[in-house]
Amino acid sequence: MEQNNESNLAQVRHVVLVLSGKGGVGKSTITTELALALRHAGKKVGILDVDLCGPSIPRMLSMGRPDVHQCDSGWVPVYTDAQKSLALMSIGFLLEDPDEAVVWRGPKKTAMIGQFVSDVAWGELDVLLVDTPPGTSDEHLAVLENLKKHRVDGAILVTTPQAVSTGDVRREITFCKKTGVRILGIVENMSGFVCPHCSECSNIFSKGGGEELAKMTGSVFLGARSMRLNYM
Repeated sequence: MEQNNESNLAQVRHVVLVLSGKGGVGKSTITTELALALRHAGKKVGILDVDLCGPSIPRMLSMGRPDVHQCDSGWVPVYTDAQKSLALMSIGFLLEDPDEAVVWRGPKKTAMIGQFVSDVAWGELDVLLVDTPPGTSDEHLAVLENLKKHRVDGAILVTTPQAVSTGDVRREITFCKKTGVRILGIVENMSGFVCPHCSECSNIFSKGGGEELAKMTGSVFLGARSMRLNYM
């Protein structure tokens, strides 16, 4: 297992975690947009979706339920394009029924994440983004434990502006400090809603909470992202 871990990650240049102490703040959205931006910049990118109970990455990238194949090194990731510039792995690809609930205790989750980290043949990647579930629980510790032989460059923390979210993300910052994960910066998601008709921005969830949290904790504020609706 350790040998696979080292060999399958040997050509991965950078590993970045996407974290938040709060659910529903848009970690998967930020992960997807970051991956697409990096690909647009000419980078080869991978997304590892370790949110076992709520995998969103397949839907975010309109991938449906493709078959996951095996090779000598382990699982072959699912590619979004013929150029293989964006690689994905998610439990959402492995479930027979997309509506099936993953009802697992901690040890089984930990073992599954260990397989994801060790047994996916990523090949050559510039960046591997790890989309995580909310909180500071088994999944996060399992990711760090399995990546301990491979350098983790740091974490991007996602919050929404309101205090109920920034309070939970403060605890995530404490988790990062305790586990030695470098905080690359904080993103304030859902920072206003832009009307599709008049383009006026309304601060439905207040505004500025993420920027204030960054100042309070001495973290880099990476920016704010507004919500927009696109009518087809």
